[in-house]
Amino acid sequence: MALVMKRIYKKWAIGAGVLGIATLAFGFNDDLFQISKNLDVFASAYKEVNINYVDDINSAKMIKTGLDAMLDGLDPYTEFVPESEIEDYKLHYVSTQYGGIGAGIFPRDGKVYVSDVFEGFPAQKADVRGGDQLLKINDVDLAGKTNDQVSQLLKGAKGASIKLLIKRGDAAPVEKQMVRDEIKQPNVSYYGMVDGNMGYIKLDKFLENSADEVTHALTELQKNNPNGIILDLRSNGGGILQEAVKIVNLFVQKNVEVVSQKGKIKDKNFTYSTQNTPVEPNLPLVVLVNGRSASASEIVAGSLQDLDRAVIIGQRSYGKGLVQQTFNLPYNSLVKITIAKYYIPSGRCIQEIDYTHRKADGSVVKVADSSIHEFKTRDGRSVYDGSGIYPDIFVKQERFANITQSLVSKLLVFDYATQYRNTHTSIAEPHNFHLTDADYADFVKYLGNKNYSYSTSTERLVTSLKTEATKDKEFTSIQNEYDALKNKLQESKKNDLQQNKDEIRQVLENEIASRFYYEKGRYQTNFKYDKELAQAVKTMQDKGQLAAILHGDGDYKVIGKPQFAMVTKKAVDDKDKDEQ
Repeated sequence: MALVMKRIYKKWAIGAGVLGIATLAFGFNDDLFQISKNLDVFASAYKEVNINYVDDINSAKMIKTGLDAMLDGLDPYTEFVPESEIEDYKLHYVSTQYGGIGAGIFPRDGKVYVSDVFEGFPAQKADVRGGDQLLKINDVDLAGKTNDQVSQLLKGAKGASIKLLIKRGDAAPVEKQMVRDEIKQPNVSYYGMVDGNMGYIKLDKFLENSADEVTHALTELQKNNPNGIILDLRSNGGGILQEAVKIVNLFVQKNVEVVSQKGKIKDKNFTYSTQNTPVEPNLPLVVLVNGRSASASEIVAGSLQDLDRAVIIGQRSYGKGLVQQTFNLPYNSLVKITIAKYYIPSGRCIQEIDYTHRKADGSVVKVADSSIHEFKTRDGRSVYDGSGIYPDIFVKQERFANITQSLVSKLLVFDYATQYRNTHTSIAEPHNFHLTDADYADFVKYLGNKNYSYSTSTERLVTSLKTEATKDKEFTSIQNEYDALKNKLQESKKNDLQQNKDEIRQVLENEIASRFYYEKGRYQTNFKYDKELAQAVKTMQDKGQLAAILHGDGDYKVIGKPQFAMVTKKAVDDKDKDEQ
């Protein structure tokens, strides 16, 4: 009986296997049919439009538009890159090197101006300055040229000569001769010592050699016997995943899992662990993040948080938990595709936007609160998935006043810094540089005939009141009160230059310092105003509180005013309310 049943089972198993293979083959063939069918439809539609459309068709542009629309329905990170854009793509996403003069440019009123000059490169050595107007490059008139066209004229082979005709203020145009050099924009834009004998490293991106640059910065800082290290990842949009793993390894022991990626294709699922002996495994460590810290930044911050190696300070990070890979296409083009999600040591994925489950109108949604899960760090602290990295210490990000934003956006701060540089041969070292009251009064005088009009939220509400009252035919009855309120608001705005003097002075000092001391001048001047940096120093100076945060001792909560705190679920909920 048993033998008969065994034979029956064997036949059933073989039959089921054949049926499974047949079903799989049928499904596979059905997929191939659908792909073939839709490609045929697409090609036929393109052919008919190309032949019959009333005007000539730009075929390359049309196909690019179609590809962009197709990929846009997936997520913002899956994209097609045609041959014409490959070099810009590599510069933005892979490498930081190009041949040029080491200066940034921007268009303004049909003219081209220098925005920034990078220290140590040809433009700085030839005394090109921020605010200079570019008139010609190698005798090519720049009138009517786009920003991209001017950028291409500035770039070229290392060692090639280049001639600029520039205009500075009201002076006559002058020629500047220089030789192009290899311009390497560093991943680490600044490192040095700050208050409390703390080492500070500003990492802007995770492109080629970023881990080597952080290693160099860390090694140099160790010579000062720092009391702690601050790794600043604010506004760092990410880059190469492997570089993030190497940077974590600088602070974490060998053979520790940092991140894993999981997707549809099993062969592309990887776990990345530390491979080397760390450079600095013991010093107190703080990582600074904000709402524009994304991707590789979140891998570093999140894994160091999950491993209880660092305290995270700032605002909730962006929430990008997706991994992309590039694939070569015909004719030197490529496509970048999201192939997986990544998971940091606690097991959480911090992806905030759910691109798979869109609304009927195609709009995307955030991961629902009900879908957010609690995870545990190595020492048992609670952390959460689905919405970026929550800082251990939340520091509310202050917004500049409307008048300050207007002065910056209308380039009046930029223009005054240009004038200041052209009338001053030197200023104090950046960390000691302060604009005097007399300097600020001169800036206010400078604004006397300038347009920096702006509207406040109160003014917009009052204007909205008039619109609604007019619709309801009630405006006439309240017009006197409306006019009186508008006049009061205008009188109040006249005092804004004095009421917001401290923050306006801050942005002025920052811009002026950059004209004399370049990028490092911006950082060093701004340190005295940096609340997150001050909180990082304060945190590492209090060993008891630092230990309490990292080991989850006590019921700590922080929202609003910076305090030492553990992020609890209630803190997360309160923070969301605070950000809305």
